[in-house]
Amino acid sequence: MTAPDLTAPDLTAPDTLAAAIARFVAGLTLDNLPPDVVEKARVCLLNGYGIALGGHDTPYAPVARAAALALHGERSDGATMLGNGRRTSVPGAALAGSALFHGRAQEDTCGAAHIGAVLIPLLTALVEAGDGPVERLLPALVAGYEAGGLLENAFSPLTTPAGLRASPLYGTLAAAAGAAHLLGLPEERIAAALANAASFTGGILQSFDDGTDEWRYQVGVAAVNGLTAARLAAAGSVSAPAPSRDGPASSAPSPAPAATLLSWRRGWAATGRSTASPSSPTRSAPSTRPRSPRRSPCAKRWRTGAFGR
Repeated sequence: MTAPDLTAPDLTAPDTLAAAIARFVAGLTLDNLPPDVVEKARVCLLNGYGIALGGHDTPYAPVARAAALALHGERSDGATMLGNGRRTSVPGAALAGSALFHGRAQEDTCGAAHIGAVLIPLLTALVEAGDGPVERLLPALVAGYEAGGLLENAFSPLTTPAGLRASPLYGTLAAAAGAAHLLGLPEERIAAALANAASFTGGILQSFDDGTDEWRYQVGVAAVNGLTAARLAAAGSVSAPAPSRDGPASSAPSPAPAATLLSWRRGWAATGRSTASPSSPTRSAPSTRPRSPRRSPCAKRWRTGAFGR
């Protein structure tokens, strides 16, 4: 089997960026992912768990666990709140887990977005609760990194200067893509999940200026919103075909990036192996390099993106 192909789509077709990403996401399997992409996804997964262990004594996860229990209660049929052992709903476990993974802010990044801290706790909780087979865990993780990273690369130069934080903004879309894949949604419903996520996403940078903690919890809220987007799509939501060729749900000042994205050829963020020509645009793919001087043993920087020309 070969990896899904998004090269040179017909821009005159009644297609949207959501539909194009959905086609890519729906076609991913463990069998058709290149071996080096699978290996890098494993590295990201293990690095994420390791960073979470390192954050066990940070003060943010206990706050998120308390909120999760207040919202959802204990659930014997749910998922474990990592680092605590109590079980709650999948959204509650994702909310609490993301605060743990993000407690030291040393986890991987996709450009400016901490997508792993959104995806890994969410997908782990879904698998534990029996909402998807473990065989789809790595493809779902890749789907989230690729979809979220694509949009982060295209639009963060516009959204970050406007005061919007990349992690929740693009992490919500990554979570919708990853959850939709793990849940086994068909292509059309994955597109609906992405459209829902584009409507639900957001998050501002003000807490960094004020020295407050909101940003610690944004990744968990993004995971919950992305899962909600996928669940609504699975239930049959009627969703706008956004982000479209003409801009991501009108959130960007310029329509050019989305149209450009659909004309790019695809490489793989997971290793930097790309179909790019020497003059192609490139982006930074997920990096497991922590932001503090204490380097992770699996630190590595990649070049070029999932849909690089």
